Amino acid sequence: MPRKSLQTLSEPMYYVLLALTKELYGTEIMSEVKRISKGRMSIGPGTLYTMLDKFYTAGLIKRVNSGLATKSYIITDEGKKVLKEEYERLKALISDGESVMEVLK
Repeated sequence: MPRKSLQTLSEPMYYVLLALTKELYGTEIMSEVKRISKGRMSIGPGTLYTMLDKFYTAGLIKRVNSGLATKSYIITDEGKKVLKEEYERLKALISDGESVMEVLK
């Protein structure tokens, strides 16, 4: 299954999946990523559409027929599972580092 290549998500991938917890089209996704990351992360169209294609192929997102000329996307149940796993992985990284970082204070 294509999921193997998505065992861990890059930071932009993580933010795109976070954004797609609601139905959005391309420019809305870019704006939502910027909003969620408080301006720290921005994604260009080339990167975004490459990512969307990869997510779509892996079954993590689906296209929504909104009747508009633009395509909108939303996360699937499989995508939610991957996003939750990544969230838990990131929390574990923070937890693992906390005791070490305490020594550096």
